[in-house]
Amino acid sequence: MSTFWIIGGGRFGLQAAKSLRHKNSASVITVVEKQSAICRRIKQLDFETVCMDGIRFLTTNLAHQDFPDWIVPAIPLHVAYEWIKSKLAPIYFLESLPIPDPLKFRLPNMIEGNMKQVYVSNAEFICPDKCPEPEDICIHTGKPRPRQMHAYLESIQHAGYKSLVVRSRQLLPGVGGYAPRDLFEALEEIMTLHTSVLLSTACRCHGVINAFRISNKR
Repeated sequence: MSTFWIIGGGRFGLQAAKSLRHKNSASVITVVEKQSAICRRIKQLDFETVCMDGIRFLTTNLAHQDFPDWIVPAIPLHVAYEWIKSKLAPIYFLESLPIPDPLKFRLPNMIEGNMKQVYVSNAEFICPDKCPEPEDICIHTGKPRPRQMHAYLESIQHAGYKSLVVRSRQLLPGVGGYAPRDLFEALEEIMTLHTSVLLSTACRCHGVINAFRISNKR
């Protein structure tokens, strides 16, 4: 039996919840959604539902690295970055930075978000909803994958920055997530650094990146 926290109850969150329950009916699945109307619909499907902001839920309830088994981000935010930012807030001042311009040219199919984050992808097309993410090839093109995105982002070197990646692992076709341990390990490393940070969440094909630096509060 596995425990899952799905952050977001929209299309992708609900699809993830249904797929995980279909795979193993004994799984304990909690869907976190801030919109009350969506919460009511999810409850009618007999999922455990928490009606509150997803980042606030994680900040309040994610207490250690061994529970839940998996976190499935399904909201249009960089969940790992937002959680780390909230955990650092009592001790550090965090300054969000734009991704350095020279670095942008090295990022495949980059799209800039409206909160200084950037999205990257191996794909120039819309991927199938339930891609099984085979190790070496793209099922849409049938061609070899040009790079393992999580490894590529982790290997990036840019003066004054440390690149850290929270890897999203495929739990089922079309459903990705990470263990709490991955978040805590990233948080602990960030608190030891004396450089700016490029923090990514990435699977084999896609990723999202935020840049920032921290300093002690005075």
